[in-house]
Amino acid sequence: MTNEDDFRALVYAVVARIPEGKVTTYGLIAEAIGQPRAAREVGRALAVLPDDSGIPAHRVIGRDGKLVGGWAFGGENVQRAMLEAEGVGFLPDGRVDMAHHLYDPIDRPQLRLFGED
Repeated sequence: MTNEDDFRALVYAVVARIPEGKVTTYGLIAEAIGQPRAAREVGRALAVLPDDSGIPAHRVIGRDGKLVGGWAFGGENVQRAMLEAEGVGFLPDGRVDMAHHLYDPIDRPQLRLFGED
């Protein structure tokens, strides 16, 4: 297995854990796999993911809540429709409502509120 294969396997493992109704960002995935400056490489790994992989790549978005370009997922607005079908909400400007739907793939117990599980 090459380093690129290892990288992709890590990316896919993180993306596979994103719960339905949630989204995460390329940068958070890069951070989760220990390569915080590799957000673009995360995008490249997802771009070559086979459509029939079962990995929910449509749940990965830009850090500002913007969706990927219209070329992905079979055409413009396909990603949005997939996310809406899972209950993801959007702001009036078309960005994902990150305050309600962001999933952080890194376990950060120090950020949990007192008494929260």
